[in-house]
This record gives sequence, structure tokens and C-alpha cells, in this order.
Amino acid sequence: MSQFSAPRVVHGFRTTVGLGVAVVVTMASVPMSAAAARQHPPSWSGDPGHAATAAALEELVAQGTPGVVARADLGRRSWQGSAGVADLDRNRPRVPAEHFRIGSVTKTFTAVTVLALEAEGHLSLQDSVEEWLPGTLDDTGYDARRISIRQLLNHTSGIFDILQAREFVERYRGPAFLEHRYDSWTPESLVEIATAYPPLFAPGTGWSYSNTNYLLAGMIIEAATGESYADAVRTRVLRPLQLHETVVPGFSPTLPEPHARAYSRLFVDAPDAKIYDATEFNPSLAGAAGEIISTTRDLNRFFRALFAGRILPAAQQRALLTGVDTGRGYHYGLGVRTYQLPCGTRWGHDGDILGSVARTVSTADGRHVLSVNANDNWHDDDLMTEVFTAEFCR
Repeated sequence: MSQFSAPRVVHGFRTTVGLGVAVVVTMASVPMSAAAARQHPPSWSGDPGHAATAAALEELVAQGTPGVVARADLGRRSWQGSAGVADLDRNRPRVPAEHFRIGSVTKTFTAVTVLALEAEGHLSLQDSVEEWLPGTLDDTGYDARRISIRQLLNHTSGIFDILQAREFVERYRGPAFLEHRYDSWTPESLVEIATAYPPLFAPGTGWSYSNTNYLLAGMIIEAATGESYADAVRTRVLRPLQLHETVVPGFSPTLPEPHARAYSRLFVDAPDAKIYDATEFNPSLAGAAGEIISTTRDLNRFFRALFAGRILPAAQQRALLTGVDTGRGYHYGLGVRTYQLPCGTRWGHDGDILGSVARTVSTADGRHVLSVNANDNWHDDDLMTEVFTAEFCR
């Protein structure tokens, strides 16, 4: 089970506003994606020399992913590729301009917004959660005075992950999704559920990926600015970088056109698990930990500017890239992480949300970056890693 995620570690209410009808696709439908891929040959355009990357995309589809899109930028050259289908019923191909949910790649946008606020003098990474959200963790097993903003952003807070909370996950497991897909949540309610569970460790003494950390970070952004989380991200990231296709959706369950359908097994790991069309749902269940919608072009533009040092001042850039050892073969900075490829270390983030897996990986200087989206979240993560190995280690 891994949603709004980072690296396949188990990871980004007001009232129910309506009920929807989900399309349920049986397991027998999965091979249709491979058949459809043969009807829609993989396509790519732009900079030559990406045959290995294109082949890795094809392999994702051959192994059961309905469809995948990718974009690489290297210096002034760019390349776009796709394979498989955007819709299992209509058998239409995926296209590079599609919008998709980026899941926990949202955390990079959240962390950068916090760092921008520090550069503006609104807050400090050393500030405690209690300073900005007084009383939020009262009557829990957590001491908000001992948890810093930095510890939220690098997952060393010890705060329990909302996606490990049974009473939350059960609302979206299998058929329950049909009843709860349009439920609206506040970050306060999600934090309340998560912090009913005891701390995993004392602040600063361990590492554990927790979406709750970033829900709290989003709340701090709002407290520090007097703006909504969405407005703060738009003001400090989206507008300056002209990320016109990137959306902070709030409670809206739809995606901008064009977009693929999103397919998910909805937390059910059984071999015969049904596959659901999870394209529409209320993204407030993810909030500042995983709600953003984007495109491969916008993600590349964002990460290229970020790692090239064109967004944050030097002090905040150093903080961004100061990683802690996760004990899982990579380091985690502030909303970014390392990837150990055969040809060296790269930086980026990945996200896994209902029916969508997104990942952006970049060289440390932002010169070479690749973003990929698959419209499922059941494929073997090693297959996605092979896409990046093919691109960066060719």
C-alpha cells in the first residue's frame, strides 16, 4: 500500500459532497493494455538518442500498465515519449500533453514554498510546530514544542503517517471507494486521525516517511501567510515559473483536459483484485502532501529551475539538498530525495496516488531531467526505475 508516496515506502472532513459511479474493470481487462499498445505503437519526438528510454516505457506497458508518458530535457534539447493507452474502454493512446495527479511530488512544491517563506523572513526551519499551530497536537502523545518545521519536511518528526491509519484507509479500500470518493477533508481532521496513534520515535532520532508531516507543513504555510495553501504555492512557485498547466485543485475532483483515465486496485493486494477507474475523487484526502495536478513539461520546468538554483537563495538551496540517511538506500532532503542509479546519484521525487504514479528525476544541476507518469499504481516499481536508468545511464 503506497499512496501520495515517496519511494514505494508506505506513505502523499468536512461533509460528503456527493456520490459517484466508478467503473470497475476486472482483472481480465489488464492484458487489454498490451493489446492496445500494439494497436497504438509507442511514439516519441524531439531529441534523438532515447531509444533505450522508449523501450523501457514499452516494457512498462508490456507488463500490464495501461499507458505511460514521459518527457526528457537535456540542455536545450527535449524529447517526449508515450506508450499504451489513456483509456482501456475507448482504446485511445496516451499523449505527452496530458494532465495527471502527481501525488507526493506535491511535497517538493510544498517544501519549496516553505523555504521561500523562510527566505522572505516569515518563518524559520527551526521554528516549532507549536509556534505556528498552537494547540494542534494537544491531547496527543506528541510534543509540538519539540518538533521543528525542518523535521516535518525531512520526515524526522516521528509523526504517524495518515496512510497507515486503518480508519482512513478503509474508506478507500476496494468498493468503499465508491461511497467515499467525493468526501471532503480538512488537514486538521486528517492530522487528528493520524496523531491518535503514538509517535514512531522522538523527534530527530529516526526517519519515517509520513504524509502527516506535509499536511502540517501546509497548515503552517497558511498560518504564516494568511493565504490558502493553494494561493501561497501559486504566488511563490507556479506564477514565477509560468507553470500554467499545474493546478492545486483543493476540493475539485476533476482533472483538466487532456488527461488519461486513472486505474487502481485501491489498497487491495490480492492477485484477483478488481481494478477501478479512480480518475475522479476529492483530492483533499491528500492536501499539501499529494494533491497537485501537472504535466511532464511543467514538472521538468520546475525541477530544472529548482536544481539549477533559480528558485531559492543559496542558504535555502543548501537546506533543500541537505539529506538525511533514510536507511533505505537513499537520502531525503527537504521535499527531495536521491536516486542511486548505476551511473551515479540523481535527485527528484516520486508520487503514488489513486490510479497515478509520477516521478521526476534530475541531475544535481538541473541540466538533465526526466518526468514520467503511469496511469496505474500496481506496476513493479523496478520497471519505472529502469526507465530512468535507460535515460541517464545510456
